Amino acid sequence: MTAGLPVRRPEWLKVRVVDNESSRAVAALIERKSLHTVCEEARCPNIFECWGVEKTATFMLMGDVCTRHCGFCAVTQGAARPLDPEEPRRVAEAVVALGVRHAVVTSVNRDELPDGGAAHFAATIGEIRRLAPGVTVEVLIPDFLGSPAALAAVLDARPEVLNHNTETVARLYRRVRPDARYPRSLELLRRASELRDRSNPSMRVKSGLMVGLGETIEEVLGTMRDIRAAGTDVLTVGQYLPPHARRLKVERYYTPEEFQHLRVEGENLGFSRVESGPLVRSSYHARSALA
Repeated sequence: MTAGLPVRRPEWLKVRVVDNESSRAVAALIERKSLHTVCEEARCPNIFECWGVEKTATFMLMGDVCTRHCGFCAVTQGAARPLDPEEPRRVAEAVVALGVRHAVVTSVNRDELPDGGAAHFAATIGEIRRLAPGVTVEVLIPDFLGSPAALAAVLDARPEVLNHNTETVARLYRRVRPDARYPRSLELLRRASELRDRSNPSMRVKSGLMVGLGETIEEVLGTMRDIRAAGTDVLTVGQYLPPHARRLKVERYYTPEEFQHLRVEGENLGFSRVESGPLVRSSYHARSALA
């Protein structure tokens, strides 16, 4: 690995824009339903591919204001507004309108809520089941401040994929995720895996990492081992890209060959699937987790 930040973004990080009728239709639907997507809020580089080609979106529950202060995220930080009890139904209606086969639902952190929003996740899964039977559901959840009851409430709704991103290596948590705790995220994955093994063996447990924030390759591989030891099935690894100048800078760009190396190492660790690449995000090609 070579240290240092290239003057220009590497060629392999250039994104093909697919601003067509399909992507505009998805944007119009999101606005009409008064919904939020992580695609927009996180300024995902794959938004045009997902909206314009795959005609799918990752819905973000509980508003567009997060109660945490992560150094990498574009979502607005501050005091959140009350939950909208109609949001789960509107998300399910959007899933039907889009005609997706695999629905991905995430949220901002709502640490001020007694259950962190777990019941809202469960209600959304229930509404998707009611309006779109046969559609598989992936939830990308926060850590719920380590509450076993909150995690159980989500898992009782039986999503096909339970995703919680570890995001970075333990050494960088204080700078990258100051309100989160590395052991807490691993414990969530471990609990989810144990509940899967007891009552829902077909469910996949998934996690994701960003690279390029100052970690070493040895730290990345060690984190991958920790995630796998927690019972996680699926792993995503992608390049960190700052959403704007007020967020953490990129320490360096990983090459496609390095991402390929991480994919092979992950497969050797026993993950059932590893998505590793410069533009990989936790929801990118999400349905492949069930392959």
